[in-house]
Amino acid sequence: MKKIALVTIIPLFFLVGCKEEANKKQTSVKKTEAIIDTLQVDTLQEEEPEEEFKLTEENSIPFFFDYQKGLKENKVKVTTSMGSFTVQLYDNVPYHKANFIYLARKGYFDSTQFHRVVKDFIIQGGNADDDETAAKRRKTGRYLLPPDTRKGHKHHRGTISMPSSEVNNPHKLASPYEFFIVVTKPGSYHLDGGFTPFGKVIKGMAVVDKINAQPVGKGDWPSQNIYIEKVEVLE
Repeated sequence: MKKIALVTIIPLFFLVGCKEEANKKQTSVKKTEAIIDTLQVDTLQEEEPEEEFKLTEENSIPFFFDYQKGLKENKVKVTTSMGSFTVQLYDNVPYHKANFIYLARKGYFDSTQFHRVVKDFIIQGGNADDDETAAKRRKTGRYLLPPDTRKGHKHHRGTISMPSSEVNNPHKLASPYEFFIVVTKPGSYHLDGGFTPFGKVIKGMAVVDKINAQPVGKGDWPSQNIYIEKVEVLE
């Protein structure tokens, strides 16, 4: 009888052991599948990056309306390859002020050039003949700003203003990526009403005059490149 009992008990232990082993394997498989599922979800999430924000004709005004709220900074320092000067931006021209500060903080103006110099008239900056500047514009977006000419600001000497886009633009909407500074004494008042003054040079006008004195070639482009190395918003 004892032998029979032992023979009976041994298979039972074997069966129980096999069942426990099977359960362990099943649990391990489920855990592995769960990990794989998680990895697949993470992979899918990585493959769908958020779309980068770009400014457009439709969203630019609402965007700058919100951006200018609480914007207390109103001075920028422009460092060029010929020296630096400081500009104070007008608070009552909010969209143009906000646009300039936004682009400065994004680093758009850095490494652009003063690409147009007209003797005793203006220097114009914010463009360049390189791929990097074009890429910056594509990344930021394509948009224009409406003129804001009724705030009483005139094109005195040292005024910074925004040129209008020349393409299909009967309302003289402003090209947001460029700016010009008046060097005429006492000013270029024939520009009033057609362009939007949004600030003035308060320090370093001698540097502006130095840039204006440089020799130019075809299209008023300086014979030697004049770089805008950095535009900093002064806190």
